[in-house]
Amino acid sequence: MTFAQRWETAVRTSGDRPFLVFEGPDQSVSQWTYRQFDEVVTRMGATMAAAGVTAGSSVHVVLRNCPAFIAIWLACARSGAWLVPVDPTSTARDIGRQLDRVRPAAGICAASRADVYAAGVRESGAGRLTVIELAETAADVAPLAGGSTSLAGGTADAVVGPADRLAVMFTSGTTSEPKGVVLTQRNYAHVADTMSAVVGLRPEHRWLVTLPLFHANAQYYCIAPAIAVGASVALTSAFSASQWLRQASDLAATHASLFAAPIRMILARRPADAPAGRLEHVWFAQNLGAQHYEEFAALAGCRPRQLYGMTETVAIVCADVSNPYRHDTIGPPIAGRPVLLRNPETGADAPPGEPGELVLAGVPGEDIFLEYLDDPAATGRSFVQRDGVTWFRTGDMVDRAEGTDALRFVGRRDDVIKVSGENVSLTEIEATLAQAPGVLECAVLGRPDPVRDMVPVAYVVPRDREHPPAVSELAAWSERNLAAAARPRDWHLIEALPRTSVGKVRRFKL
Repeated sequence: MTFAQRWETAVRTSGDRPFLVFEGPDQSVSQWTYRQFDEVVTRMGATMAAAGVTAGSSVHVVLRNCPAFIAIWLACARSGAWLVPVDPTSTARDIGRQLDRVRPAAGICAASRADVYAAGVRESGAGRLTVIELAETAADVAPLAGGSTSLAGGTADAVVGPADRLAVMFTSGTTSEPKGVVLTQRNYAHVADTMSAVVGLRPEHRWLVTLPLFHANAQYYCIAPAIAVGASVALTSAFSASQWLRQASDLAATHASLFAAPIRMILARRPADAPAGRLEHVWFAQNLGAQHYEEFAALAGCRPRQLYGMTETVAIVCADVSNPYRHDTIGPPIAGRPVLLRNPETGADAPPGEPGELVLAGVPGEDIFLEYLDDPAATGRSFVQRDGVTWFRTGDMVDRAEGTDALRFVGRRDDVIKVSGENVSLTEIEATLAQAPGVLECAVLGRPDPVRDMVPVAYVVPRDREHPPAVSELAAWSERNLAAAARPRDWHLIEALPRTSVGKVRRFKL
């Protein structure tokens, strides 16, 4: 089936059930049932069609979290157009490059940042482009006085197929030029079915979505699975560490999905009167230290469950199945996800006890992404054919717990360094150091060393800028909590880590 059919089925079978609850920047709350939001999708489709969007054309979307974003996504699915969601903080230069790459029929941006978007259009070679400006509030999709609406009237749906392109999502570009991940209607239908089944999602459940909608996490793990079973979504306009627990309570969320970095922010900035959590399930990605894990579990009301996935894998690859869940494992591969651990240099199987690159078998355009946009060389490097099976090289390093199928996330290939011949995970050092007294967060990089090959170097953000921890205290703490090879050889106290909108550290800036 197509993702458009998934939506139509949800409207038909769950029309009167709640679909979307939106908390705006002023904490006002708006709600729509599936049937009510389907009317919004229809009107949005007509607005896009009037702007020149047709089947096969792209729509460039530069919006913060808002109901209109979801309506645009679903209208693209229904019309056969494809969505290009990008970081709403993109500079004019970024926007210009994106426009040159995707040549959209229309651009949709916030009215408050229309000047930046216009500058991006001028920098590109896109020529004349129809731009739709929105407020990023519920008013974008609300009825107007006299029964008219803020969007145009209905239009006929296109005939779309499973192999049709539905989205191009750009990778974070933390270490290189962002790649455009091409996703099909079938990709989204697959992730909706798979991710709803993995968590046993039911119609009465509600996802809390606070991470940016332009990122795969919100689309793959929360909204698409909700549509698959007729569950609901509580959407906030932005992530707020100090408000997260209140939002989970006020919006009656049962499920949530986060990264390790936002979890640490919530722990550091939660107010004393934050309500007790009553969540049933929380996904988290990337490594979290044991102390932070237990603290957050107590706040959330459930033990978070670590997963592993990426934009290219569409659905997750692995999920913790421990009883109870633990802080230090991504678990075994889920059903239908064959994996190998390979030496990234030789391609041979990684020996027991050694980290290996995770390589995933799949069908492009179905359970893994189709290709990289206009980049056959990058696509060719990422896909490997073996005995008639396509294998995707993730670039992520994992190792296997002895005597089990459970895997442990080590980091990107560049995040594993050799210190005097010993493998050291920079990601694991970061998760440990983040628990040190006086530390809000940190990043660790490898630096060449004439004696030890490479050594770790730490960049630390103090919890209290007026009273930062002394470097001698941090070094002493690391001696008590890290193996000798993992101890940073240099320390730098900085005001903030350079991050992307979804919390990934831009290491090249450090």
